[in-house]
Amino acid sequence: MGHMSGPYVIRGSVSLPEAELMWRFSRSSGPGGQHVNTSDSQVELRFDLAATQALPEVWKERALERLAGRLVDGVVAVRSSEHRSQWRNREAAAVRLAALLAEASAPPPRKRRPTKIPRGINERRLREKKQRGETKRGRTGRDWG
Repeated sequence: MGHMSGPYVIRGSVSLPEAELMWRFSRSSGPGGQHVNTSDSQVELRFDLAATQALPEVWKERALERLAGRLVDGVVAVRSSEHRSQWRNREAAAVRLAALLAEASAPPPRKRRPTKIPRGINERRLREKKQRGETKRGRTGRDWG
């Protein structure tokens, strides 16, 4: 099971370019008992978003713009240490990176077009409003009591 179960699809036919992924392994603060102090199970995955050719240009621009806050020199980093095994952490990191890029490169949502309200409805509402006012006005009990 040492093999990565890639390719990690971002969207459509575009997936993470495994050749461009930069891995770093270090000791994790996650679960693992005494084992944890000796094994490099924490994974840091870095991907040079600014330099990559793997993404369509438009996506790349969108992603660079949206992730601007978490990029360091155009590089996006994802960390994972929730699993005991380095391999599972790698999976998790890659999946997370793919999801992050998918979200960041998604086309902007469509503009909302206000619903057109048929004129009759508005007029009916105003009529009913007036009626209600009349009813209430008629309630000031001068005569009875």
